[in-house]
Amino acid sequence: MSCVANFFTYETTKSVVVKSWTIGVINRAVQLLIISYFIGWVFLHEKAYQIRDTSIESSVVTKVKGFGKYSNQIMDTADYVTPPQVTLYKALGKGVVRGSVLSTRGPLWILTGRCVDYNTTFRTCQIQGWCPAEVDNIDVPVMLEAENFTLFIKNSIRFPLFNFEKGNLLPNITTEEIQRCHFDPIKQPFCPILRLGDIVKFAGQNFASLAKTGGIIGIKIGWVCDLDHSWEHCIPRYSFNRLDSVSEKSKVSRGYNFRYAKYYKQANGTEFRTLIKAYGIRFDVLVYGNAGKFNIIPTLINTVAAFTSVGVGTVLCDIILLNFLKGADQYKAKKFEEVSETVLHPDTPSNPMYRSNQTLGDRCEEKQSTDSGAFSIGL
Repeated sequence: MSCVANFFTYETTKSVVVKSWTIGVINRAVQLLIISYFIGWVFLHEKAYQIRDTSIESSVVTKVKGFGKYSNQIMDTADYVTPPQVTLYKALGKGVVRGSVLSTRGPLWILTGRCVDYNTTFRTCQIQGWCPAEVDNIDVPVMLEAENFTLFIKNSIRFPLFNFEKGNLLPNITTEEIQRCHFDPIKQPFCPILRLGDIVKFAGQNFASLAKTGGIIGIKIGWVCDLDHSWEHCIPRYSFNRLDSVSEKSKVSRGYNFRYAKYYKQANGTEFRTLIKAYGIRFDVLVYGNAGKFNIIPTLINTVAAFTSVGVGTVLCDIILLNFLKGADQYKAKKFEEVSETVLHPDTPSNPMYRSNQTLGDRCEEKQSTDSGAFSIGL
């Protein structure tokens, strides 16, 4: 019955005014800190009064321009987009290769099942593939003119939640300005023409060493827009970094390269190809962003959260009063009080319990302060 009685109890808030400089200063300081956090960080910095759209839709078009000289040949856009590093011409037919090469390079050819003479003293398996075998350890020069090539980026974005569209070609830029401008993060931050050498430098890399081993550079275009302002205030921000910095330290496969081939056919019907192993700098354009606009629902939610959080000061002050100050026992006696059902519903005015409670009430009234009728304790 005792457990049942304890379960069916009700607790109500009791206000106790504590006149203490220490507790008062702590309480107001905590409240000021919480209010400052919500006003400064939540509302002003994070703009919690806005609804945000993070599902950005984007398209990117790029063009590279410039001329360079490589292996005594003048190269234009069609050539250096994948700068060729050429091995010997290889004709399709039957050839031979040492078994040790097969074991170290893997299944690069198709075995015919025949054992043939490699030379007068050595026999090996016959393979069918492009012959002669590839030689990929030839040191070739770097086309340093590529450092002055330019990259034109045309980027369009859309935030579907607000049906907002914009591009990196701002309306105030003219054709003449595009033809002579080069991107600079301070002087010309909105120019869509980027010099390749500058991109590599902004990413903290050296162009000559990067072009020799190859690498991947990320060009990030950020669209973080506050749509409570006018259309002109939504502008792109460019940043650059190397995306394959881990492979730069690898001893097995450093940098970036790939193979591709150009196929030809002789007059007699024999097919041959030029196999190209290309080392170069790959540029990945990455677009990200979000947009925000005022909305009453997140404003109300965060405002209520701010007012609710102010009550944390009361919890902290209660912990200090109940555990760390000299008047903790006195505060406990005033804060926690039990009232039985008999006291709430006395049978008759002559009841001794009623008189006792009336006396208790008289004492309580004597202790009441003018602060909302709450008890006051002077510590």
